[in-house]
Amino acid sequence: MDKHTLWSLRLGFSARQSQLIQKKGIPAFLKQSFATKPDLSIPSFLDDSPKSFADLKEIRKTLKANNPDEIKEMVKKEIKVSIALKSWWIEKMRYEELPLREKMTVFWHNHYVATYQKVKVNHWIYQHNCLLREHAFGNFRELTKQVVQSNAMVRYLDNTGNRNGKINENLSRELLELFTLGIGNYSEEDIKNGAKGLAGLGLGDEHAIYRPIFEDNDTITYLGKTGKFKVDALVDIIFDQSAAPYLLTRKILKWFIYDNPDENLVTYYGNYFREQDYEIKPLLVKIFTEEYAKDNAGSKIKDPLVYILQLMDELHIEKPNTTLVSFFIKQQGMDLFNQPNVKGWNGGREWLSTQVFVQRNNTADLLCNGKNLRRQQLGAVSEMGEINRPTINVRLDWDKNSNNKQVILDLQERLLFHTDTDLQSDCEKLLKYDFNPQSPNADNAVVRLFNFMVKTPEYQLI
Repeated sequence: MDKHTLWSLRLGFSARQSQLIQKKGIPAFLKQSFATKPDLSIPSFLDDSPKSFADLKEIRKTLKANNPDEIKEMVKKEIKVSIALKSWWIEKMRYEELPLREKMTVFWHNHYVATYQKVKVNHWIYQHNCLLREHAFGNFRELTKQVVQSNAMVRYLDNTGNRNGKINENLSRELLELFTLGIGNYSEEDIKNGAKGLAGLGLGDEHAIYRPIFEDNDTITYLGKTGKFKVDALVDIIFDQSAAPYLLTRKILKWFIYDNPDENLVTYYGNYFREQDYEIKPLLVKIFTEEYAKDNAGSKIKDPLVYILQLMDELHIEKPNTTLVSFFIKQQGMDLFNQPNVKGWNGGREWLSTQVFVQRNNTADLLCNGKNLRRQQLGAVSEMGEINRPTINVRLDWDKNSNNKQVILDLQERLLFHTDTDLQSDCEKLLKYDFNPQSPNADNAVVRLFNFMVKTPEYQLI
């Protein structure tokens, strides 16, 4: 695979940025990506959704007074908003000129998990998403402080029920286990004492706030330090620990480059991350520029987003039904805003089970034959209603002055991390030596070859 295509897929969701990476080089491409400004304007589909704690209390009163059918309609309405939120995000991923910020937002989304299914307030889920987008390239420690004090997170990890005399340890535990240090780098006593420091941190209008009546102001010992600590102080203590950089560094390597990163790399980049005081930008620059120089194609299975967005981009499918795209990736195990648990998507081999592979191949057949994704194929829920499935126009870019071997080579460079004599032979059986690029059926013949390539195991890897 062409190296610029490879890194366009890794730093985005398709090969669209490959020429820009080739022209500017990785350092300049990163600098330009870091300089992007996120659009934080609230989408119109959230206009009628509750936005504050006061709104939520009013809805609770309404729910108590209403009959079951009215309650069901309110729930259904918010589910539709949740589906619209997924479509909105997929459009941002596909159409951003420099999609690295969105790629990093998806990374943080799977690191600081807070699902709609549990939070049940779309605006808080949107706020959480915007927080991750705005600070995607910022400081890990400071982002952790803000995430822990978000309405979505205190609701998702049950800190609304954490109060003096009735301690809930969920947020305290995941702050240590999944967000920062990882298992083995803290004690159960640290979890209990951390929960005391977080007691009383509950829902507010724009973000979580402490309610004095529920706070626990005991003196605690937390990761070796003794005092009366609240959320910011707790996070600062965590980031003083020797293990603080490695969990995140490992996850970044897994997200962008290696399904199974070498632990020596984790330590090497983790040490640098600590030296940079947990700033994300210099860490990404170091990882991407140094790993770019290595021959590491084929070290990662494409996640469902990269798979489907690359496929649609290559086929020049304009204005796809992003609702159906969201259900495709849900069926593939990557449901946006609804990870299976607080650990998020595991990725790696889980992206390529037998069922997932078959579904990917069926989807490739549909799109290459100019047919839209099918509701039946995706198992879409009834809340979607009827969806029109018109035929779609597909078009591949290829050199109309090439012979069969040149066309095959060009597609292989764009699509496959590796080829061998058997695969080459199979390709030449599809696009024979007497292929005429000027014939009326030439485009169809190349699309058939493309369809074959994207159903190979080699296409599933980057």
